[in-house]
Order: sequence, then structure tokens, then C-alpha cells
Amino acid sequence: MEIFWILLVSSLAAVNCTLVGTYLVLRKVTMMADAITHAVLPGIVLAFLFTGSKSSLVMLLGAGSTGILASLLVAFLHQKVKLQSDASIGINFTWLFALGIVLISLFSRKVDLDPDCVLYGEVAYVPLNIWQTSSGINLGPQAVYMLGFMLLLNLAFILLNYKELAVTTFDPGFASVIGIRTHVWHYLLMAATSFTAVASFEIAGAILVVALFVVPASIAYLLTQRLSRLLILGCIIGIVIAVVGYFLAIWLDGSISGAMVTVAGILFFATWIVKKYQHRISEKLMIPLGKVFHD
Repeated sequence: MEIFWILLVSSLAAVNCTLVGTYLVLRKVTMMADAITHAVLPGIVLAFLFTGSKSSLVMLLGAGSTGILASLLVAFLHQKVKLQSDASIGINFTWLFALGIVLISLFSRKVDLDPDCVLYGEVAYVPLNIWQTSSGINLGPQAVYMLGFMLLLNLAFILLNYKELAVTTFDPGFASVIGIRTHVWHYLLMAATSFTAVASFEIAGAILVVALFVVPASIAYLLTQRLSRLLILGCIIGIVIAVVGYFLAIWLDGSISGAMVTVAGILFFATWIVKKYQHRISEKLMIPLGKVFHD
């Protein structure tokens, strides 16, 4: 049963990150995912210090606020201070993440957060953190409900605003002409990234979760450029990465999240090689790979 919960939670995290990450990849702002996943740490700590609660909603609100703050600060440094965007991102995510580490060290007796778990995650502990009714009925791991709720939010956000997200992603100039506020949709996407990152912390941590945002969507982008197919194919790839990564970790007796990201990297380069040399491979194998990768 533990294997089922681990695979379910890992797959939910991969799907959530891929849905949001697809738009980050298409908008060429993938480093914002790195910035936000690090910047949300002080928000998590402050939310716990002010409320004394470790509830999922409190953590999400705290993380979302600092994630949006990081996005605003990046925009401020880039537009007002005239720093390059990569420098703006680097400055903000490092000092905000450092602030979170400092807060944890200062209030270590009050904040029940493991810095290593925040950095790398530990999905193996997911089945131990369960929800129980007052009568003692086991409802399953809390992470399942957290990620399931995030999946509903992300699906609703994308499906209800599919056209607006598509237009502001592919042609922001045209979007502005027809009255769509591109900056509003940018910050909404950054908020979704913040919430998704926090929901996935327990699985991959602040560092490795970036790969779940970027790699499945990037692999799908090698295979298709149609948005709807990108989203669906990316989610499938994310699930494959989660499942194969788990069994690789069991085989190697190593880190589960690390194995998942390793599989993601291998799958990306394998896909790129097959895509690049598909004509030669198809000639040797007599398989029409061009049709397989064609939209």
C-alpha cells in the first residue's frame, strides 16, 4: 500500500508541475520557477510563526504571497533598476531563500522544518503523514489531498482561461491590443507556480522540483508544438518519470526524488537524440518514425 501512495503522490506532483511548467517553458521564463521555488521558503516559515499552524492552506497562502513578491521584485529590478532579467532573478531568489534559512535557524525550536527536506524532499515519508477522523479512520496521506486539490485548481485555471493564457503566451503584443492585461496573467501564472511548488515540496524539495516544472514540458515540446497536446503529453511523461524514477531508486537504494529527476534528464536527451536522428533510425529499423513525431 505504501508503494501505491508514493506513486500516486509522485504522479500528482509531476502532473501539477507539468501543467504549470508548460506555460513557463513556452513563455521562456523557466528560471522564474527556480526563483519562486526558493523564494517561497520565508513565506512558509513566516506563515507558521504568525499562525502557529502547519495546515496546508496556511502554508499555501504564505508561499503564494512570497512567490508573488519575488515576481514583483524581479520585474522591479529589470524594469526600474535596468538589470538584466537573469541577474534580477538571481538576486531575488538567493536572498529570499537565504532569509528563509536564517528564519529557520533563528526559530528552530518553533519551526518544525527540516532544511534538507525543504531542499531535496522525501517522498518516502509521505505514507506516514496521514489524515485520520476523530474515530480513528485512516483517510490516507495528507499529500494526496493537498496535491489533488492543487490539481483541481490548476485544471480549473487552465481550462477556464485557456484562450487568455494561449494568447498572452504566444502573442503578448496582440493580447495587449485586444485589451488583455498580459502582466495580470503573468502574475497569476507566477501565483500558480508558487502554490504548486509548495504542494510538491514534500516530494522533490525546492531544488529538484524545478526539474518537474521544466523537463516533462520540454520533452513534450520536442515532440509537438500544439498546446493541447503539449499539456496532455507532458503530463503523461511526468507520470512515467515518477513511476520509473521510483523503481530506479528502489533498485539503487538511493534518493527517490533524485532518481526521478535523473530519469527525467535521461529521457530528455534520449528523446532529443531520437528526434534529431529519426530519419536515420527509421531507415535502419524500417519504422516510419517521422509519422510518430509528426503532429
